[in-house]
Formats: sequence, structure tokens, C-alpha cells
Amino acid sequence: MRPDAAGNDIWRSTIALDKRSAKSFIRINDRIRAREIRVIDENGEQLGILPPFEALKIARERGLDLVEVSPNAVPPVCRIQDYGRFLYEKEKSERAAKKKQKVIVVKEVKFSVTVDEHDYQTKKNQAVKFLAGGDKVKASLRFRGRQMAHRELGYAIVNRLIQDIGDAGIVEFMPRMEGTILHAILAPTKKQEAPKPKAAAAPQVSSPVAQA
Repeated sequence: MRPDAAGNDIWRSTIALDKRSAKSFIRINDRIRAREIRVIDENGEQLGILPPFEALKIARERGLDLVEVSPNAVPPVCRIQDYGRFLYEKEKSERAAKKKQKVIVVKEVKFSVTVDEHDYQTKKNQAVKFLAGGDKVKASLRFRGRQMAHRELGYAIVNRLIQDIGDAGIVEFMPRMEGTILHAILAPTKKQEAPKPKAAAAPQVSSPVAQA
């Protein structure tokens, strides 16, 4: 508790008006509407199933808040804790989760029907590098003018690329035409964890034969 300007005591439940609470739809203190709740205290101890007003009384006596952490449970689960600290930890964990998320980028490698061997090898190596970095690769080939009459040449180039890349990537979309452009999508090969080495079996020691 703390006194207001008029000398009256006001509870920490005023933090319920915090905009962050409205944004995340987290019910705290006297905004918890369930008839009964399962209560966990600040030390992680189970206090059992209580009416919200009894749990709130305990929280206020300890100078803490009552926070609804599992609203969909039956009954809802509430924890006695510092609400400001709860928000800080929640935002911290969300930021950490975002950092771990891998953003998949699709990088394009363009070919032509008349591509020479040197240019082909350069672009193939680019595609392998992109895949090794965790990005997807869009291999595209544009037909110009009369080249549309020889689309098999374009298919041969893209299919050769798929074959040359080998285990570096997998085909997500097989070569297909869209207008005058032939393209295929390649995705990185999922890395497999190395098998854990098996523990060596303990050598068997034969017991000495007792001599008569």
C-alpha cells in the first residue's frame, strides 16, 4: 500500500490500468473474474484453490500482485508476484525467442539460355553458398523472343543445377513456367544431429579358477 495525495491508502491494483496490461490482456488483482482460482505464491508453492478475493488479500499482505498466468486452465491459474517484474521477464523472454527465430530469405540466381560454362559455375557456386547460409534459392531463367521455341534448353540448365547442387539443397518447387520465366525453388538441407557415440562395453573379467 501507499498513501495518495489525500492521505488515503491505495492498493497496487492501480497498476491494472497500465497500458501494457490492456495491450496483453493479462488480468491482475481485482480484474480477475473467476469464481475460484488455483494459486501459486511467489516462491512457487501451491496455495490450493481459493476465491480470488482471498488470494488477493494474501498478495496485498505481501506487497505483491495477483497475476492470472493461465486463464484457460480449469480453474484459472494465478500467481502471487510483482506485476512489473512479471512484464519485464515476459518481454525479455519474447525478445530472446525472436532472436532465435531464423528469417528465411529467398535469394534469386538468374540464368539465360545462352549461359556459358564459366558463368554457370559462378552462379551454381552462389546458389550453394546461399543454401549453406540457410537461405532458399530461386533459380530463374528468362526466355527471350524465339527462345520460347526451345524451352527444353532452359529446362536442361535448371535441371543440371539441381543435380549439381546435390546434397546442399532439396527441391521445394520443381521447374515450372510462369509466362516467359522458368524457375525452381531450392531449400537448404536440414542438418541432422550426429549420432551420440555409444558407451564402450566394460571388458568382462573372468574370475580365477580355484585350484584344488
